[in-house]
Amino acid sequence: MTPDTPPPPRPEHLELRATLLLALMALLVVGSGLYLLYARGAFEATQRLVLVADDSEGVVVGMDLTFAGFPVGRVRRIELAQDGSARILVDVPTKDAHWLRTSSVFTLTRGLVGGTNLRAFSGVLSDPPLPDGAQRKVLAGDATTEVPRLVAAARDLVANLTALTSQDSALAGTLTHLQALAARAGGPGGALSALMGDPKDAAKVTLLLDRTNQLLARLDTLVGRTDGLVGRADMQVFGDRGLMPEMRASVQQLQALLGDTRATLKRVDAVLEEAQGTVKNVRAATTDLDALRAEVDASLRKVDQLVNEINRKWPFKRETELKLP
Repeated sequence: MTPDTPPPPRPEHLELRATLLLALMALLVVGSGLYLLYARGAFEATQRLVLVADDSEGVVVGMDLTFAGFPVGRVRRIELAQDGSARILVDVPTKDAHWLRTSSVFTLTRGLVGGTNLRAFSGVLSDPPLPDGAQRKVLAGDATTEVPRLVAAARDLVANLTALTSQDSALAGTLTHLQALAARAGGPGGALSALMGDPKDAAKVTLLLDRTNQLLARLDTLVGRTDGLVGRADMQVFGDRGLMPEMRASVQQLQALLGDTRATLKRVDAVLEEAQGTVKNVRAATTDLDALRAEVDASLRKVDQLVNEINRKWPFKRETELKLP
């Protein structure tokens, strides 16, 4: 630009434009801040929940309190209580407060990989809701606390394995004995000699097995003979010309004989009935015969007395028999 060239005209309302631009920038910044506050729930109605933990390691402001994997609260402040415990102040939106109940359990877990998680568990959703300003104890679970115990257990395991695989261990002795047993099993006597420990005992066992086989063979022969004997006995007893058919015929003949005897007994019953009538008629005559027999007996006694008297008076008579007419 030469000194003779006039300067360019000044834009109109430059100060006003600059002021409007600055105001627009400020409005955008304030709007962005307000949107961020709104997005983070700064203007949302909340209720306060106080969680008490032994320590707040891993807990930061802005951490979410999750329920079933969904954020239902946010850590606003961390305080140190008079008794040395950590107080974690959590803001819970009113619309999500119904997930927290008086029986809810709160946990603070720290993993080997990943950050710290603050979780809530509500087993019974029908319990009364958690009131505003409630204070609950946090159950802490730290996976890193198990590392020393695992290292100690691994150290003990390695020591036990070392002692187990050493040259003078019981396992080494057992393997040595097994090798010796396998060598004896591969010898002349075989596994039986290795098991018995003495070749003579193994020979005795072999002899016993041979005798047992012979005995079993004899038993098989005896069983075969017994089967034949049973077959012949079956034929003799149950065959066509066996004992059972003959016994069946005899039983039939006996049944016929019993039938004839039954008929004969019926005829005898009839004869007895007739004899009963005859006996009634004879009973009257029997009374007279008794009186007559008494007279005959008296006469015979008198004759006997007379004979005795004659024998007494005639002693030389040797024949004493009396013959009656």
